[in-house]
Amino acid sequence: MRIRPVGAHALLLDCTAPADTPEAVADIPEAALVEAWRAELWRRRERGDLIAAEIVPAARTVLLDGLPDPTTTAEQLTRWASAVTAATTHPNQAHANANANADAGAGAKAHAQTDADSHADSRAEDGADGAADVVVPVSFDGPDLPAVAEHWGVDVPAVRHRLTSTRFRVAFCGFAPGFPYLTGLPAELALPRLATPRPRVPAGSVALAGPYAGIYPGASPGGWLLVGRTDLVLFDVAADPPARLGPGTTVRMVAA
Repeated sequence: MRIRPVGAHALLLDCTAPADTPEAVADIPEAALVEAWRAELWRRRERGDLIAAEIVPAARTVLLDGLPDPTTTAEQLTRWASAVTAATTHPNQAHANANANADAGAGAKAHAQTDADSHADSRAEDGADGAADVVVPVSFDGPDLPAVAEHWGVDVPAVRHRLTSTRFRVAFCGFAPGFPYLTGLPAELALPRLATPRPRVPAGSVALAGPYAGIYPGASPGGWLLVGRTDLVLFDVAADPPARLGPGTTVRMVAA
C-alpha cells in the first residue's frame, strides 16, 4: 500500500503491490485490498477516528478527499495497515482486529459479532456489516451466455448456477452513474470484453468482463458479455442515495 498526496486536502491509497512486497501480502488480490480499506475507513469515520468528506474506492485505489490534515491522516493510515491486511487474510476476525489496532492509548475493545438470524428471509440474508444483501432478480437469457459457458468450460445451466450461488460485493462504481463493479467470482473465471463494443446495451443488462460482474443502470454502449437482465432500478436521481448498489453492498442474483 502506497499513499500519494492529491492536492491540498486529499490522499490516494494505491493498493498495487510494490516489487518488494512480502509474498503473503503480494498474493492478496487488489480488489480484496481495496474492499478491506473501504470497510476499514468507513468504520473509522463512523467511530470518529477519521475525518473525510469522501471515501471513493476504485479498481486499485481508494481516494480520501476533504481531509483537514492529510499529513496526520497519512500517519493514521500507516498504523491501520496491519488491520486491513488481517481483514483480507482472516475476514472473520476483521472487526476485532480493527478495534485492536485503534490509535495508541485509545484502549479500544473488540466487540463480539453475532450470527445472522437463522430465520431471516433466505432472499435477504444479513451481510458481514449487518446490512441485508440486495437481491437482484435476473432473467438469464443474455446473448453471450453460450460464449461465457465456452470460456468457463461448462454448459449454460452451470453458468446460471455459478452466478446465483455467488455472493457478490460492490467493489466500486464507475463507467456510468450507478454502474456497480461486482466482485466474488474466482480470478480464473475472468472473461475478455467484446472485441467490438455494442453501440447500445439495454438498461438492466447483467454482464461479465474481466473478474467482475456488472449491471447497466441505463442504456449505453458497452463491451461486456451479456448474460441476463433485471427490472431492478439501479439509479434514480430523486432517490437518496441515487445509486441502489453503492460500494460495499452485498448482492445476490436470483432467477426471475
